[in-house]
Amino acid sequence: MNNFLYKAFLSIFMMSAQSLHAQNSQKVTFDYNAPQQTIHSFGASDCWRTQYIGENWPEQKRNQIADLLFSSETDEWGNPKGIGLSLWRFNIGSGSHEAGEQGGVQSEWRRTECFLGKNGDLDWNKQKGQRWMLQAARDRGVRYVLGFSITAPYFMTKNGMARASEKTPYANLKEDYYDDYALFMAEVAKKLNFDYISPVNEPQWEWVGSNQEGMQATNEECSRLIRYLDKALITNKAKAKIVFGEAGDIRYLYRNSTDKPKRDNQIKEMFSKQGKHSIHGLSTLEPVVSGHSYWSTWPIDTMITTRKQLHEAIACELPDNYNYWQTEYCPMEKNSDNPNGGSGRDTGMNTALYIARVIHYDLTVAHATSWQFWTALSEWNYKDGLIFIDDGVLSSGARSGNEKMIESCKLDGEFRTSKTLWALGNYSFFVRPGMVRISQINNGISQNTADLMASAYVDNLTKKVVVVLINYSDKNKAVDLTVENLPKSFHSRFALYETSSRSDLQLKGWVGSRFSVPSRSVATLVSM
Repeated sequence: MNNFLYKAFLSIFMMSAQSLHAQNSQKVTFDYNAPQQTIHSFGASDCWRTQYIGENWPEQKRNQIADLLFSSETDEWGNPKGIGLSLWRFNIGSGSHEAGEQGGVQSEWRRTECFLGKNGDLDWNKQKGQRWMLQAARDRGVRYVLGFSITAPYFMTKNGMARASEKTPYANLKEDYYDDYALFMAEVAKKLNFDYISPVNEPQWEWVGSNQEGMQATNEECSRLIRYLDKALITNKAKAKIVFGEAGDIRYLYRNSTDKPKRDNQIKEMFSKQGKHSIHGLSTLEPVVSGHSYWSTWPIDTMITTRKQLHEAIACELPDNYNYWQTEYCPMEKNSDNPNGGSGRDTGMNTALYIARVIHYDLTVAHATSWQFWTALSEWNYKDGLIFIDDGVLSSGARSGNEKMIESCKLDGEFRTSKTLWALGNYSFFVRPGMVRISQINNGISQNTADLMASAYVDNLTKKVVVVLINYSDKNKAVDLTVENLPKSFHSRFALYETSSRSDLQLKGWVGSRFSVPSRSVATLVSM
């Protein structure tokens, strides 16, 4: 069947489905005259697997993986080749690789090289695999790059490790190394041409006994480091802007008297002009508050309430130009919708729908302008990847004791896409930087429903409307879509793309205002 006939068939199929589900349709209405936030980006991080994949795996496989993550092209049938991420997070290594067992990180897959050596020399040949993937992202048109540091280089820390070794709120950084650490980050930011740099990750967690790099820090210590970084970026004439927050739980951004004293209430204490550890007004500071959606996604009422409170805190305490970025998430909470928490690899729709719902509420309630998944790739039997790798035998991923697989996958292996990858693509491929979200009108239907969720975005330059719908239920949903006050110059016919158990962000055909969203699916309408 040629391309034309295939598309004609799809169009006829969709029109038939449209008439079949026209009765008892749910009205979904948006208002063009009610603009909300301007979308900045959708992203993911290179932790930690790209160090091996980007350096050692066969070039064909590397490029296939890069296409899946970054490509914004379509195939001859109109289906996206990848998910078109618009931001890539680069992990600035701490040297836990060079430190070996003494660095405190057991798994080699979670160790990182460091551009800076103990003797003070910079070696820009380090982190070769990560640099390959960074270039692959840029070659495919990824708009933004954010460099983030999880901990100071191990030789700058108090305990000589890339993680903490005692439960304390204070940073694992020698007092006379704040300026050196800041200078190092600024040098990396300039050399790799970062757009943004994040100097502290999840400062609330202690990282004691962790099989992962990490460094806690008080608000005062974060402020001190950021001020040094501000000066270092200016001195080095780096273009990167500082993005701060990366709170391990978004509630630490706006609540005080939590279980993490000296590390909470960051909007008031650090971002606000009146804060006692204020970073307000620094010339290299991007007006962004960033946080992670972990531990705040269940129950649904909690997810909605916490995001309302976060949005209100930012609106109340900070200037109008401040935005919120959700910079890290994968599902870890155990609940009825996610029974095993983070454990157990899931390439199917259950996890994909769970994450799509988090994206929806982060965008529509927290008003996030950027949404970023945690790791792009994972070798583990965990729900922390968009693409999963293995040796072709252990398709469920590595567990403790699977050292043979873990070792062999450093050189080559198999990769498997997940429905989570494609569900994120329902947003990232179509909702591009600069598009504006517009408000949904209630129509008497609860906005908090777990059945059908919808959000809409407009591009005033291309006259395009994008609508993303999540059908969490086990039944098909007939929809009657309206965009009120939409200028006549905008396109009114929609291409429909579907992610479901049957489809990976596949073009299904063309519809008008009435159509059906299949059960347990994520659908995107793009005006044509």
